[in-house]
Amino acid sequence: MKAVILAGGRGTRLSEETNLKPKPLVEANGRPLIWHIMKNYSRSGVTDFVILSGYKGSLIREYFANFWLHQADLTFDLTNASQEVHNVRGLPWKVTVIDTGINTNTAGRIGRLRDLLKEDFFLSYGDGISDIDFNSLLALHKENENFITLTAVQPPARFGALKLMGTQVQSFQEKPDGDGAWVNGGFFVITPKIFDYIESENASLEIDVLPRIASQGKLGAYKHFGYWQPVDTIRDLQRLEESIESGSLPWI
Repeated sequence: MKAVILAGGRGTRLSEETNLKPKPLVEANGRPLIWHIMKNYSRSGVTDFVILSGYKGSLIREYFANFWLHQADLTFDLTNASQEVHNVRGLPWKVTVIDTGINTNTAGRIGRLRDLLKEDFFLSYGDGISDIDFNSLLALHKENENFITLTAVQPPARFGALKLMGTQVQSFQEKPDGDGAWVNGGFFVITPKIFDYIESENASLEIDVLPRIASQGKLGAYKHFGYWQPVDTIRDLQRLEESIESGSLPWI
C-alpha cells in the first residue's frame, strides 16, 4: 500500500519556522517532521510514499533529491571538483512528490490522485507525529468495510487545571488529562470511493468529505492510546523534542 502525506499547507501558526520552509521540513531533534512520519510507517512495512506538496514544495523535492548525499560518507577533492562516495546509509523508500498547488484545499489535493490510486491507501497530515500501528489500523478498516477509517485520539488539555475553593487554589495540575473527548488524529485508511466525494480543488477533507461519509455510516474510527503529538506551535515542537530526548519514539 501507498502512504499519502499532505504537505502543501502554509503552516501559519508555526510561522517562526514556516516563513523559510514548509512545515513538514521543520526539524525535531535534527530530523524533519516528515522523516519521523515516514520512519513510523516503515515500522509497519509501508515504504511507498506519495507526498502532496504545495507551499515551498521545491524544498521538499530538494530534500529528497539530496537525501542520499546527507546519509553518505564522502571525500571531496577541491582541486578538481570531484567527490568519492564511501558508504551510503540509505532507506528502502520510494518517494513520489506531486505539486498540488499552493491554495488547494486538503480534499482537493487528494483529488489529484484520482488516476493514480486505484486501491486502498494510507493518508497522513505532514505535521502530526505518532507511534500508531498501521497494520492494526488497516485490519480494523478491512473488518468493517468502511470508505474511510480515521485514527481517534484523546489529546491532553493544553492548559493547567485549577481546583478552586473561593479565592484559594486547592490543587494545581500543569498537564491534566483531557476531557475524554476523541478527536481526529490525522491518520487514515482510505478507499478510492473518496474520489466520488471530492467535487473541486476547494473541497476540504474535514468539512466537506468526512461529515458526508459519516452521515452514510461509512466512516470508521481506530482508537489509538499511544503516543500522538500534533505540531502546530513552537510549544508543540518543544514537546515533541522533549519526547524524542526521553526516548518515547520507538524509531529513534
